[in-house]
Amino acid sequence: MALPISIKQLLEGNIVEWERLDFKEGWNPEDVIHSMCAFANDIHNWGGGYIVVGVKEQDGVPVLPPVGVNLHVLDDIQKDLVKLTFKVEPYVTIVSEPVEYMGKMILVIYVPGGDTRPYKCPIHLGKSEEQRGKVYYVRQTSVTRQANEVEEQQLISLAAKVPFDDRICHQASITDMSKLLIGDYLNRVGSSITESDLERMSMEEICRSMHIASGSTEFFKPKNVGLLFFSRKAEEYIPYARIEIVHFHDEVGDHFDEKVLHGPIHLQYEEAMRYLNEMLVEKVMKVKGESEAVRVWNYPYQALEEVVANAIFHKSWDDRNPIEIRINKDSIEVYNLAGPTPPITNADLQKEKVINRSYRNRRIGDFLKELHITEGRSTGFPKIYRALKNNDSPLPEFDTDEHNQYFLATIKIHEAFINEDAYLKKIGKERDVEAENVLENVPNNVLDKLTERQRVIYGIIKLNVPNNVPNNVPDDGSDFAVETVESLASKLSVSTKSIKRDLKRMKELGVIKREGGNFGGHWEIIK
Repeated sequence: MALPISIKQLLEGNIVEWERLDFKEGWNPEDVIHSMCAFANDIHNWGGGYIVVGVKEQDGVPVLPPVGVNLHVLDDIQKDLVKLTFKVEPYVTIVSEPVEYMGKMILVIYVPGGDTRPYKCPIHLGKSEEQRGKVYYVRQTSVTRQANEVEEQQLISLAAKVPFDDRICHQASITDMSKLLIGDYLNRVGSSITESDLERMSMEEICRSMHIASGSTEFFKPKNVGLLFFSRKAEEYIPYARIEIVHFHDEVGDHFDEKVLHGPIHLQYEEAMRYLNEMLVEKVMKVKGESEAVRVWNYPYQALEEVVANAIFHKSWDDRNPIEIRINKDSIEVYNLAGPTPPITNADLQKEKVINRSYRNRRIGDFLKELHITEGRSTGFPKIYRALKNNDSPLPEFDTDEHNQYFLATIKIHEAFINEDAYLKKIGKERDVEAENVLENVPNNVLDKLTERQRVIYGIIKLNVPNNVPNNVPDDGSDFAVETVESLASKLSVSTKSIKRDLKRMKELGVIKREGGNFGGHWEIIK
């Protein structure tokens, strides 16, 4: 079966952490079986690991080019490998594949975290040695070693505790997953499984190679992670596997828009980020004595990316509640159940870096990392803080209760969008009155009805003189005054679709009106 990740990505180390890679210069069955046992135990819920035979390592990092494996012994090695899987107790599942890289043949062995932990294997191979009993092995950084007493107890406590995302969904069928969605994913991550491979392979073969289904031939069922990423109807089996966005237009909450996202969770993430991106506005403030204006965003996009990805990564998907994104007048909140995994507490969440390598959703994390949505190295919080500091935004707020039953992330709007003068004074600058922003042309009774971007559009329309409007301006909302949708989109750093939607909304609010017909028409302010 083919590996669901390219060898180049594997060896470059930008997708799979070095702790999950074990490099072997040559074939040593004892070393390999110990690493197989350790990866199957997956004590940190990392998602198993990869053993790469034919690559020398130095301090846990591969030395390239590889030394390679002799082609004449490769077949014998693979036969030995099958025998080794039966020497691990209980039996361990692996995927192995010979791969050519930099002109050399190497053998890659993928060992997923096992469903029936804990696993143990002989210290030494040989009939007499194996009769002495078996022991547990674990991974510590890039080293495979025997588990100590504490780790043995931890492994035993993990018995029969398979994470939800890696469990079989007995109610579903592999036909509930889409081959098209799987192909799209494999193409995105640069997998060695080609389009022609997919056409040739059966659905069962694809699912086995990606470990998104499991069971005997007569009872082969999808895993929850497979349904979450590759089914368009995952909610039939995993209720509320969705993201709900609520956009409040007032502080009371009487007026709001709601958008519910469905389908594969990585596509839900992308759709949620497109929606949030449309909410982002850059404020440009001209200040005295400086040629460069002060520019800030109401919310930095990079911070929102991390917060939403974090919610998907750490949500308790067996809990019947969706991920909620609430867009308030002065903040964006992302809420999900359950909270951070122990031993993380609410006090820990107040730090800029939170380190916890015990993941709730190890398989979901693997797929998100391969899609470059998350990194899985406790980098989420630092990236959120960095994005906010670069934008001079308020620091984020993270909250959970004493029982870690929920997680709430709050990103506050930039101070300049609440009180521009106060913010400029705070940073030691003064507004340039002569270069006043077009927003000064907007009456106070209109401001409350408009978003920040719509206010800018309002000011531009008011400043334009109808007598200067060129002829042949179509009456379809694509052009108005002396500006075009394209020029406005460029100035405001948004899509033309957003500008058209703003115009429509402003017309519905009774703020602007269209004067004239298909040709020679223009937009005017309603006084």
